Amino acid sequence: MRTASPGSPGNLMSPGIAATFDELVAEGEAVPTEGWDFSWFAGRATEERPAWGYSSLLADRMRAAEAALDMQTGGGEVLAAVPVLPPVLAATESWPPNVGIARRNLAPFGATVVAMTDDAADLPFPDGHFDLVVSRHPVVTRWDEVRRVLRPGGTYLAQHVGAGSVRELTEFMMGQNPFPPPPPARPFTTRSGATPTGAVAVAESAGLVVVDVRQQALRMEFHDIAAVVHFLRKVIWTVPGFTADAYRERLVELHDFIERHGPFVAHAQRFLIEARRP
Repeated sequence: MRTASPGSPGNLMSPGIAATFDELVAEGEAVPTEGWDFSWFAGRATEERPAWGYSSLLADRMRAAEAALDMQTGGGEVLAAVPVLPPVLAATESWPPNVGIARRNLAPFGATVVAMTDDAADLPFPDGHFDLVVSRHPVVTRWDEVRRVLRPGGTYLAQHVGAGSVRELTEFMMGQNPFPPPPPARPFTTRSGATPTGAVAVAESAGLVVVDVRQQALRMEFHDIAAVVHFLRKVIWTVPGFTADAYRERLVELHDFIERHGPFVAHAQRFLIEARRP
């Protein structure tokens, strides 16, 4: 999410006109969720950015790479913003509505976008095919597959979603013990919501050497209920199975809180991890 002035493009309500609860919910439900672009939230919600600057690190690594893979690319928006991309470029994506968007966004760079049926499946690339593998907010990481497709000396760089991310919002919507047991993990697999120590342990057990780990809790503010509804529709693991109708009572309560007390505050958990194949 980005900070911007209220009434910026993408907001259906005119600035200065108070919208009702139902109007705001309808607005949050109407915004398309395809892709991984959060620009609609301008003026509606904000999120602090990690101090390490993933985009800058990504640009540096891409500039030096010969062949790179972006796993779980979303709509390819992050990759398409990199100033200099390597001559061999590939991306994977498992959500069908995003595949076409990613292909359109990455076509100018000659990238191959592979539609995956399961993020935990084997990567459809030969052994040692890439000298750089990256991912921003992967849902699942197959560390054994990352090692396999990396060349010796190759690098994995990713920004992961940490355990308890946006827990304040999840707990408000679902109660104090909202998280179901995680699905059974394959060997060498971690999922969104892992801890940095857990991710390091699995990466090293897969034969990678972890060279950098950083973590940070990032302040988020939701300024109206439309932003909450759209966020929960877009970031689907925050409240699994969310619909505005099913959670109407909680949304009404949260709307009243925001109207009386100002923005609802939560914290996103992020960690950066960089590893190399020996």
